[in-house]
Amino acid sequence: MITAGAWRQSGGYRRNKREEAFDCSLGGMEAWKGNELLYRTREGDVVRLNVETMKQTVLVPNKIFTLYQASKYELSPDLHYVLLAYNVVPIYQHSFTASYIIHSLEMLETWDLNPPEVRNAKLQYAGWGPQGQQLIFIFENNIYYRATVEKRSIRLVSSGKEGVIFNGLSDWLYEEEIFQSHIAHWWSPDGARLAYATINDTLVPKMELPTFTGSLYPMGREYHYPKAGEENPVIYLYVVNLNGPLHTIEMRRPEDQRIGEYYITMVKWATSTKLAVNWLNRAQNISILTLCEATTGVCTKKHEDESVGWLHRQNEAPVFSRDGLKLFFIRALPLGGSGRFFHISMSISQPNTSTDTLQTVTSGKWDVTRVLAFSEDTQQIYFLSTEDDPKRRHLYSADIVGTFNRRCISCDFNDSCGYVSATFSHNTSYFLVNCHGPGVPSVRVYSTLDKKKVYDLETNQELQNKLDSMQMPKVEYRDVELEGYALTMQIVKPAGFVNTGHYPLLLFVDGTPGGQVVSERFQVDWTTALASSFGAIVLRFDGRGSGFHGTDLLHKVQHRLGMYEEKDQLHALSIISKEPYIDNTRIGVFGQVYGGYITSLLLSSEMSPLKCGAALSPITDFELYASAFSERYLGLPKPDRRAYEMASLTERPSSYRPSLFIDKKFLIVHPTADEKVHFQHTARFISRLINEKANYSLQIYPDEGHYIHNEATRLHLSQSLVNFFEECFRLPEKLFEEELEDESEEEG
Repeated sequence: MITAGAWRQSGGYRRNKREEAFDCSLGGMEAWKGNELLYRTREGDVVRLNVETMKQTVLVPNKIFTLYQASKYELSPDLHYVLLAYNVVPIYQHSFTASYIIHSLEMLETWDLNPPEVRNAKLQYAGWGPQGQQLIFIFENNIYYRATVEKRSIRLVSSGKEGVIFNGLSDWLYEEEIFQSHIAHWWSPDGARLAYATINDTLVPKMELPTFTGSLYPMGREYHYPKAGEENPVIYLYVVNLNGPLHTIEMRRPEDQRIGEYYITMVKWATSTKLAVNWLNRAQNISILTLCEATTGVCTKKHEDESVGWLHRQNEAPVFSRDGLKLFFIRALPLGGSGRFFHISMSISQPNTSTDTLQTVTSGKWDVTRVLAFSEDTQQIYFLSTEDDPKRRHLYSADIVGTFNRRCISCDFNDSCGYVSATFSHNTSYFLVNCHGPGVPSVRVYSTLDKKKVYDLETNQELQNKLDSMQMPKVEYRDVELEGYALTMQIVKPAGFVNTGHYPLLLFVDGTPGGQVVSERFQVDWTTALASSFGAIVLRFDGRGSGFHGTDLLHKVQHRLGMYEEKDQLHALSIISKEPYIDNTRIGVFGQVYGGYITSLLLSSEMSPLKCGAALSPITDFELYASAFSERYLGLPKPDRRAYEMASLTERPSSYRPSLFIDKKFLIVHPTADEKVHFQHTARFISRLINEKANYSLQIYPDEGHYIHNEATRLHLSQSLVNFFEECFRLPEKLFEEELEDESEEEG
């Protein structure tokens, strides 16, 4: 389970050995139960902490995890049982199969969790409901329910078909691009009903991932993967009543001809009988937020969005008042001539009428990044925003009456805590703050009333002591004016940096439209090792198409993927390369997935000062990539493919010249069983590189998937990247010797 103190990790990369020395995470996810906090300590014990009395109780000792070799856990709502998962096998980014046991915390008894008449089942999901001991689990894409631990399991839905029809779980597209989670079911607050999605992939074309090891002849694994313009999965939303005879009702989508093919991007219960559902058309420029009546399936429109560009951040859940009459949600709102920024809207339902009152709670040239909680007592909404600075995240409160007064809660904590996330207890009396940087990550509990700290959950003092005893790189930020936008570049300088030195430079490009690489998050990765061990400077820059600067900047890349990103990264390079401490003969670039695409563009540019570059799992043709992603930015490829042709590395016209690679070192790294960016991207790209007589090297990871779950492979990858750039940045031997002689003369 990932905690707020864990390192920021992206794409296929994981920590190397240097990073392992800086483990700053707690042992497990923190969760509120009333005014008690449940979490797993560094020692592995699951603990209950009463934040009012400071009393701690060990609920699950680490020896239980060791005994059953369990790697995941979940406590029952009544805290009498713990669900333990072992033999966990990852599938995609979030999904996995596992064996489960139920362990009694009182009787110390244990039961295997299996469907009726099945032994040693590998389940796709298992988890508790919101009340007592009720739980569900999913096997062969069918949902099973137990009212209590001792009751017999009953099957709620039986239409599941492995790899084709998913009940309560995401298929590949929904897991990766829409929900960004493998979970596609939602409990009502009282546990009386369960909403679940049925996702049908019958018409979605199949992709085959070859397996080269483990057998005499290569084998293949097929799964449904919709590419741009191809058939998409069909999704339905149902609610099953768990009290009394099973009764299932479909939630009916809005009757709006503009919707046509659609995605369901968000589901959240407002009350025990009403749930919010967001419907998004396939073109992703029209969305309708509805409130559905679970007893009838009728969905009433609460808000509608339409955009010239794509609609961003459509899977974020709203926050409701206790009675469900107040709805707080984030939408892009116009701000004069400055475009649109993401802010909180409040919809108030009038009792006994069909009319709603819509009000704007926040406004300004900054973005609300998340709505966290609503306090019934103080009538305040709590949220995270970039108001202080786009590269920061601070916790704010705002009144929902009067003038909507706004206050920053975390701004005065300390200078090392500029990027936070937070969770609130159910009555909002306490909140937990995860400080992600720029200093060493920490986790603390505060009182909402006086904003005073009541408990240090994790200070990471040992890590701080390690850092104090080591020479670590220094992080600087520089403002950049670009096309009227005030943007920021991040410059990571090695320890011992001097202005008279000549340092190699690595440009790190990553993310996708709407993403952000420049922030005050604390991070240690292989680029840190490169800066520390080899004296390289690392540069990051968010240009046009990046997030948290409003939709005008975001939508610049619509139908023009790669064009502005290439120009803006070259602009950043031109600025920093003027510094006397940059060695302009030793400049490299790295990116993965979409960043790998930008890396390839930069290396082929006639204006590029780059000497080398590495691309990990690069997208090279958006027509080969996931439908929801490609169509969001480029539209459908039929009937007009021009946007796809202009963006493709394999079809792009002569303005894209791979022949320019001939005097540069270019490393392409790609796992052969990559389920997200298929090896097909690299194979087609290499064909063009060969035709253009371009210079490149290829490194593959046989049978590895996109997220490279194998630890040895992850270490090999990070070391390979460090080695590649160390070789690229190495001075010619003669020049190296001359510098050594100069240093000796200066010391003499």
